[in-house]
Amino acid sequence: MSATFTAECTSGNYRYIPGVFQYSAGVAADSGYEIVRVRLRGVVPLADGFRLVEEYLKMVARPLASLCACELRSPAPFTDEGFKAFNELYVGTLESWGIYKDGVNPVARSNVCPAVNAPATPSLYAFSYTLPSKQTVFNTFQVAGSAEAPEGKQNYRDHIVRRGEHSVDALLDKARFVLGEMERRLGLLGRSWKDATGTQLYTVYDPHPAVMQEIAKRGAMASGLTWHFCRPPVVDLDYEMDVRAIRSEVVI
Repeated sequence: MSATFTAECTSGNYRYIPGVFQYSAGVAADSGYEIVRVRLRGVVPLADGFRLVEEYLKMVARPLASLCACELRSPAPFTDEGFKAFNELYVGTLESWGIYKDGVNPVARSNVCPAVNAPATPSLYAFSYTLPSKQTVFNTFQVAGSAEAPEGKQNYRDHIVRRGEHSVDALLDKARFVLGEMERRLGLLGRSWKDATGTQLYTVYDPHPAVMQEIAKRGAMASGLTWHFCRPPVVDLDYEMDVRAIRSEVVI
């Protein structure tokens, strides 16, 4: 099923939603391929994590270009300036691998900050890649994480939904914004909540009002909801989600 406003990463065998320079807004496997997710038992510092990805892809006989999504864990939320500096370092490896070109990055990403037992340095938590497949049960995809501010602006701070507010009403507004962005991205991939096999929520605030009033009613947790006690990666952001449809998940 084709979607509007996606671009092709032919060398990686997937299509993606163009996003900001540090990541795409989501990816979906091409026909004849599926996305496989690999989660690490323990996070690995990012440089070591990229080496692990390189070795793993070599082991499964897949090119570096087949990397289509990364899930990161960082020590604490960045300032806008710090986040930009980190992202420039992050895409450096993807550029050296021939994936990031001319300011275009097809690889989807989530990057959040554990509120407890955070890593000492930005680290790899999981990654996904494409693999030839004859399965036709469903088309696999992975939507990148998004918090309660539009991306591509000059900064996040000036555009955060109800910045600095943490009442139930404010958190519901944040949740509605994020759920709307997830639904927009799903639509661009030609998918909806009913196609998902996993939905993840990242916040340190009580998620239950949103679960009752928004998430469940929208069908966003038909396959359950995984709540990570984490903050989004930029100061003053409070609420983030991502969603995927994956047939094969591996823990190493």
